[in-house]
Amino acid sequence: MKKKVTLWYEFFKGVWDINPAFKQILGMCPTLAVTVSAINGIAMALATTFVLVFSSLIISLVRKLIPSQVRIAAYIVIIASFVTIVDMVMKAQFQELSKALGPFIPLIVVNCIILGRAEAFASKNTPFRAILDALGNGAGFLLALFVIGGIREILGSRTLLGFQVLPNSYDPMIVMILPAGAFLTFGLLMGFANAYALRKNRKVAETNIFKYKLEREKLKATEV
Repeated sequence: MKKKVTLWYEFFKGVWDINPAFKQILGMCPTLAVTVSAINGIAMALATTFVLVFSSLIISLVRKLIPSQVRIAAYIVIIASFVTIVDMVMKAQFQELSKALGPFIPLIVVNCIILGRAEAFASKNTPFRAILDALGNGAGFLLALFVIGGIREILGSRTLLGFQVLPNSYDPMIVMILPAGAFLTFGLLMGFANAYALRKNRKVAETNIFKYKLEREKLKATEV
């Protein structure tokens, strides 16, 4: 019998268990390219989340109407429609951010996170669950880009979200605002995330072994 998944888990799994950046290693192009500052990371993640949520909703609603032979093409058309909306709004209302993000906003169309969730989840679940899944993955992507961008901005520019947080006596690490800094920061963060997951799994395994031994001792005691 298939285990029922709670609505809370549908959301939370995207934040940590299947975090798009640190667990699935998806969307690496914008993750590494636009995170020179935290604000750029936030803007990119919010734009991606908007497209992810609404494309997942529409795909879930029309999933039974799309022939399987053309489903990927249909998904891309739906995704492209929302990307166009985001691109036009950013160019009209947030011109500096639009220039900073450059071509990475239009490239959301081919972002593996959005197409992956559409194929793996939205096309197989109800609209409400599809929205929760999209919001969770969007929140996970936002967390990843904010942390990476924040670390790079602090160490490379002494600021966070444009506000100075390190004293003038600190000598900025120029490498952190270069492409090499993106790879270095992402690699270290992913290493910490994997180390934490391994430690957690080890504790769970040790707890299960202890419980098993305890049950065996109890069973032997009752037999005697």
